Amino acid sequence: MTTDPAPSLPDADYVLLGSRVALGLDGGFAVAVPTRLRLLASAGAVDPLQLSVDGAPVDVHEAQRRAFVEAGLLDSVDRARNLFDDLRSDPAWVFAAGEPLTAEPAERSWAGVEHREIVDAAGRRAVSLPVLRDDPEWHLSDAPIIVHAPDGDRVLRGFRGLYAAWLTRIADERRAEAGDPGRLLVVIFESRQIGETLVDWDDPRVRLVHTVHNSHLPEPYDDPDAPVAGMWQRWLSTVDRYDAVLFPTAAQRDEVAARFGDPGTFHVVPNTIELGAEPPGVESRDPHRVVMLNRLAPQKRVDLAIRAWQRVAQAVPQARLDIYGDGPLREELQGLIDGLGLAASVTLHGATAGRDAIFDRSAVFLTSTAFEGQGLSIAEALARGLPVVSTDARYGPREAADGAGVLVPPGDADALAEAVISLLRDHDRRAHLSLRARAAAARFTPDVVRPALVAALRAAVERPSHRVAGERPERPLS
Repeated sequence: MTTDPAPSLPDADYVLLGSRVALGLDGGFAVAVPTRLRLLASAGAVDPLQLSVDGAPVDVHEAQRRAFVEAGLLDSVDRARNLFDDLRSDPAWVFAAGEPLTAEPAERSWAGVEHREIVDAAGRRAVSLPVLRDDPEWHLSDAPIIVHAPDGDRVLRGFRGLYAAWLTRIADERRAEAGDPGRLLVVIFESRQIGETLVDWDDPRVRLVHTVHNSHLPEPYDDPDAPVAGMWQRWLSTVDRYDAVLFPTAAQRDEVAARFGDPGTFHVVPNTIELGAEPPGVESRDPHRVVMLNRLAPQKRVDLAIRAWQRVAQAVPQARLDIYGDGPLREELQGLIDGLGLAASVTLHGATAGRDAIFDRSAVFLTSTAFEGQGLSIAEALARGLPVVSTDARYGPREAADGAGVLVPPGDADALAEAVISLLRDHDRRAHLSLRARAAAARFTPDVVRPALVAALRAAVERPSHRVAGERPERPLS
């Protein structure tokens, strides 16, 4: 008896592209992106790259790359590149991409527009970027980027021209190495801002794939028919131009498809976790310790959990809530803890590198989030055999918990408190949920998710481009 080989990606070059990808600054996003890069490599992608376009100094990017390697998220610093690092190192590619000037100086469209100069490693002017203050759509502007080539100034059409020129340079490097000028480049957008900038890039040798990292719904985040505005509105209006769209949950995929139509390119590809070693049993855990691990940001509604803890502390005086993570609301949340008289039982610990050890000594994992993309921390807690209490927020907690936790209505502090109290008082139920937890978490391991990623990217590569004139398939009627 033989087994079928694991599915592998079509032969092409694969890159992940985000605005910025930085540990300590970008929360779970900065873990999800390099984790997807490793998944690509394990599926057969040869030397996939993690790319960014933020303009931080070179030494900052070097430190960020080292941090990824030290955290075990990248195999080598060479797996991550930044547009402006490449430009400063050798701007020849941007010089070649610029278009000759045609207008007289007085008629040029950037007259009066403020520009910021970028110099190369030798201190010579390379490009001048338009400064579009207080414009949330700056990345979509056609304000020219001035290219200071050795033979005279040239121009690029806005940031879309700059981004496309850089990606083309990377693709051409790979094409030259392979001896194949028609070799495909698959660009996987990790940021909507970059995706909508390049959504009309019509190079037939390019496939554009877009990931989704968060809920598209406006506040209060729980009405799938609520009007969508801003960047999400623009992105959803162009969603049929991508060759594949990767949603982390089936619920969000289905609700977007039902409301905005499915162009036949929607796929469910969750972010992955490592299952790790077998966790300790319930008996070895502190039966009164509840843990939260998330950014201290408005989305996570940590204030709701703290308010709910008033009832928990009254009902179970021995209970303790340990909150790990950092963010802009730390001082405000500490003030709330102090104001409610909870300092003896609620502690803000800050960021931690000891996640699994913290999970292993706790009895319950708590999250009071208002909305999610996937809720990966729930799966990470379940992998350690930790029962979960979570708001039933769109999107992710319901699919992640899969019967190994307790879900309560979003925003309901009383229901949150009752769920925690009930679990802390019920050893047998905690033990039952803990036994289910590993199976629930196993659905997010690389071996389980990899086939879905391969299928989505294979469909994108093997079908005609959704942007090239004469090749774009007709959108099915919805």
